[in-house]
Amino acid sequence: MSQPLIELDGTMGEGGGQVLRTSLTLSLLTGKGFHLANIRAGRSKPGLQPQHLQSVLASARIGNAHIRGASLGSTDLVFEPGPVQAGCYHFNIGTAGSTGLVLHTIALPLALAGGEPSEVSLIGGTHVTTSPSFHFNDRTWRQHLQRLGVSLTLRLDRPGFYPRGGGLVRVFVQPSAGLRGRHLPSRGEVSVSGISAVAGLDSGIARRQARRARQLLEAHDLDVQLDEQTWEGGPGSVLVLEVQTGDVPAVFVGLGARGKPAERVAEEAVAELLDYVRAGSALVDAHSGDQLLLPLALAEGPSSYEVATVTRHLTTNIAVIGHFLHRPIRCIGNEGEPGRVEIL
Repeated sequence: MSQPLIELDGTMGEGGGQVLRTSLTLSLLTGKGFHLANIRAGRSKPGLQPQHLQSVLASARIGNAHIRGASLGSTDLVFEPGPVQAGCYHFNIGTAGSTGLVLHTIALPLALAGGEPSEVSLIGGTHVTTSPSFHFNDRTWRQHLQRLGVSLTLRLDRPGFYPRGGGLVRVFVQPSAGLRGRHLPSRGEVSVSGISAVAGLDSGIARRQARRARQLLEAHDLDVQLDEQTWEGGPGSVLVLEVQTGDVPAVFVGLGARGKPAERVAEEAVAELLDYVRAGSALVDAHSGDQLLLPLALAEGPSSYEVATVTRHLTTNIAVIGHFLHRPIRCIGNEGEPGRVEIL
């Protein structure tokens, strides 16, 4: 007799795609099916959008799953997983939807349950708003996973910006024997480096982004080493600021847009960086706070870390994980403020 489905409400917590992605990952790893209702019901475009749908389809493909409700705009999904299978996979979002968020959904199942190496090609957005950029995934997320026992290699073959998309990321996943818990230390001395890049645009935009970033950071007694680059593809621009405070850097990104001054791109990235620097001793940035939680909840042994900002994404992830795993997790701190996460 099959197990009953886990019933989930997509309006819980932050009410967006995170409920879906975490549920898909944990379903593949635990073998527990789920029914998710009210998917993104509170968003301006409710239901499954292209990047969410591709996360479902990619999960179903690697996990031999039975699915119902997997269509654009659907607000109701049933996902019943089979065994995860390693292999060579190609997923095309078809828009500038985030390749990074699809990757976050399937990487742990392939590493922990695939049993063999896998290669994944993802086409879509590589540097788009409200989602982890390629450089964040490569410099921060991947390095956190590596220290927990998961080995990934990420390669940016072609950048993809909004609205055109079309970026190509290749991911090489090695099988993992399991995750190990970790107590992350407080941060150390701060150093800043990064890149200012354009693709299909005048190189002067990259210079202006870099110049403004240097001005702002030096005004706060922070030196920065910035490399100005011109990429193929595009059009688009990006400023990536990497803050080294421990063995894994924090990455903050500003993105260009039609009609948006290059200086504004720099100001947005620097503002996020300064919020992090001012957050006391916390090593883990706000974006990593919820993304680090899932692998640590699956790891053997206790873990803990200080996070620069307790976000709604973090508390939502705690709630979703609780539906699949019997793992005590404690978040100490108020939303919008620095906090501490303990996985017992």
